[in-house]
Amino acid sequence: MSSLVITMAIIGGITLLVLIAYLNQLAERNKRKKSRLKADLAERYRRVADINEQLAGQMMTPQLKLLLSSLQLQAAERMLEADKHDAACGAMVQELRKNIALGDAIPVRNAPFPITDDARAQQVRAQLEALHGQITKAAQTGVLPVDEAKQWVQSIRHMLAQLYIELYGNQARQALQQQQTGHARLALERAVQFLQKQSDTARYQAQLAQFEQQLAQVNAMLVNPDKPSGEEPSELNEGLKSLSDDGDWKKKALYD
Repeated sequence: MSSLVITMAIIGGITLLVLIAYLNQLAERNKRKKSRLKADLAERYRRVADINEQLAGQMMTPQLKLLLSSLQLQAAERMLEADKHDAACGAMVQELRKNIALGDAIPVRNAPFPITDDARAQQVRAQLEALHGQITKAAQTGVLPVDEAKQWVQSIRHMLAQLYIELYGNQARQALQQQQTGHARLALERAVQFLQKQSDTARYQAQLAQFEQQLAQVNAMLVNPDKPSGEEPSELNEGLKSLSDDGDWKKKALYD
């Protein structure tokens, strides 16, 4: 065998080894890329699912449930594309499609979460901030149309306002029930100040007027503590209860 043939055989062998190493490296890189994508999608799915399942019931509507379920479905379908043999993911996709097909009849099983103190309000606020983050991310990645995302952002701002209306109304009512009129006045003052600072004051005019009326009644009780109040505390409590229990805002939250 000539030296030329030997040299060519050596070069060919080295080239083959380099090619095999490159292909292995490429396959490993693709495998890592697919794993990272699947992990990212799984984390996105988990975050949206947490909001969908745990958001306070008074904040959840069928429309919002449909949106969150659709975002979950987007992530689950992409996970299934990355791993077509993932039976658990396939089952999730089927269940989500089944629920979304129900439209506005989709089950809403989120339990109400009474907002009775600042700590509870902060918990729900964190949920709404997480919802805002997921909607913003969905718009940035093209999963959700920008115009629709803007509508939902407005809806979330309204939910946040309702959160504090419920909080201050509940605090004032509890204080009156415990005959802590000074604490009731503080809660009502916070409510009035909060609503006066809203950019869309016209939207909350009725609630603002009701809080102002109740604040005036509480101030009168403090000025004349010995004056018989008759049914006034009961009427105040009923008025405050109507503020915190009013659920009509949810039906129009997206489109108002």
